Amino acid sequence: MNTPHDWRRASLVLGGIGLLVLVSCGTFERTVLTVPEIPGAHFVGNQACYDCHTNCVRAFPSSPHARFHSDTAKLAGGTGCESCHGPGSKHVEVGGGLGKFIVNPGRDATACFNCHLDVQAQFRLPQHHPVAEGKMNCVQCHDPHGQDIFKPAGGLTLGWADQACAGCHREQTKPVVFAHEAMREGCTTCHDPHGSINAKLLRQPDPNLCLRCHAQVQGAGVPPGQVVIGAVNHSLFLPRGTCWTSGCHTAVHGSDFNHHLLY
Repeated sequence: MNTPHDWRRASLVLGGIGLLVLVSCGTFERTVLTVPEIPGAHFVGNQACYDCHTNCVRAFPSSPHARFHSDTAKLAGGTGCESCHGPGSKHVEVGGGLGKFIVNPGRDATACFNCHLDVQAQFRLPQHHPVAEGKMNCVQCHDPHGQDIFKPAGGLTLGWADQACAGCHREQTKPVVFAHEAMREGCTTCHDPHGSINAKLLRQPDPNLCLRCHAQVQGAGVPPGQVVIGAVNHSLFLPRGTCWTSGCHTAVHGSDFNHHLLY
């Protein structure tokens, strides 16, 4: 006789098979929402944009966004520019103009959130850059048309720090005598640029953030439970707080005076 437990188990098995079939058929592929709407406007194609926005249209084929240009299944009209800016016929009719009958992602992040749903969710976390509040926009940090979408157009030429971050956070990214080596990897090594549950957009709120790079010494000569980094036993210091708030490595981005970033 079948028991309720048997029926529940059978239901879970059948549900798992159904889920597998849905995934294999691509049903769960993230859907790109419809392009922005401009009342009364229709699509005119990239060539109409090229006449005025020559530099942007020339750069666009090398952009990661260009991969969607020919994907007519995802983009209405099969056009690249109007997928983010909306159908451009009325914009062309009035001779162009900033924001006239066209969506400007430089002012409104809604066009970006239309596809980047995960990023939109990150901007709702307790700590985030004020994009959702309209105090910043996506193109301040990203070049949507250029080859490197992770750098702002015409950004600073700093080889050891993220250009996008250096534009605003000059104090943290200025040249110093002793730079934190993590800066060579970029600010996002320690910070999540869109949003975090931790203060300062940190990826982790405790010394484990530092211990990802500053490996502990293990083996003979290291007492059990002790944290030894380099030649220094840090076990007495870590309980006081984080590496950067316990009165030690306070110059976390870099120092002009101390190669251990103590001040």
